[in-house]
Amino acid sequence: MDFKEKIVLITGASSGIGRASAVKFAKKGAKIILVSRNKKKLEQVESDLNKIASSILVCQCDVSDKTQVQNMAKTVLEKFGSVDFLINNAGFAIYDSVVNLTIEEIESQMSTNYFGMVYCIKNFLPSMIQKKSGHIVNVASVAASFGLPGIAPYCASKFAMLGFSEGLKHELKGTGVGITVVSPIMVRTNFFDHPSFECMPKYSPTSLSADTVANAILKAANSPRLEIIVPSIVRGAVWMKTTFPYLINPILGSAFSKQLNKKEQN
Repeated sequence: MDFKEKIVLITGASSGIGRASAVKFAKKGAKIILVSRNKKKLEQVESDLNKIASSILVCQCDVSDKTQVQNMAKTVLEKFGSVDFLINNAGFAIYDSVVNLTIEEIESQMSTNYFGMVYCIKNFLPSMIQKKSGHIVNVASVAASFGLPGIAPYCASKFAMLGFSEGLKHELKGTGVGITVVSPIMVRTNFFDHPSFECMPKYSPTSLSADTVANAILKAANSPRLEIIVPSIVRGAVWMKTTFPYLINPILGSAFSKQLNKKEQN
């Protein structure tokens, strides 16, 4: 697809998948809106993109705060009128058992990962529908299909993202606006820098680069599909889990519980 002069808004744009996506869209000639809580990191990304992007707008915003999202959206819409592509990428996890997590830690993951997406969609979707074009890309995880010990609240937020996206996709039929979820396996980003992951192996041998997921996001921005799983071979595992849950769930539960038990023993 030709992204030249298209307006692309990316949340969680200060690092990892968001930053990699911004670079790729910029190289395609898109106008980039960078959204993140960390202004210093955003400005660094802006500095890097200045060499390749025709237009960059930096918006410091915590997407878990609906008032901040409203203010950010007002700034964007006053400048551009609408966006062509909304990339909901902001998200994080805290690794621990539900019994050890505080209510606030559980709520914070849902607030950023799920409600942050909802707030952005609610603020930008009306203008996309009005112009009868645009695409929403929600960056989830294969955790949207597997409930795993140690990241139960994170899984819940991604299950919610996928379910919301599926329902909204039906509602958007005939409007000219599309929606696609990108669900990668483990990605080598600062996602795992949170102190709760310090007792875990950093990355698995099968983990993906941020660039690989960013390529999937560009593909998703022009896809009629509901979900793109990265890598595609993992779709077979999702099918197995859905078709034979009595077989797959005990295996996964046991494997991930061992790692959680190690953390709790340390």
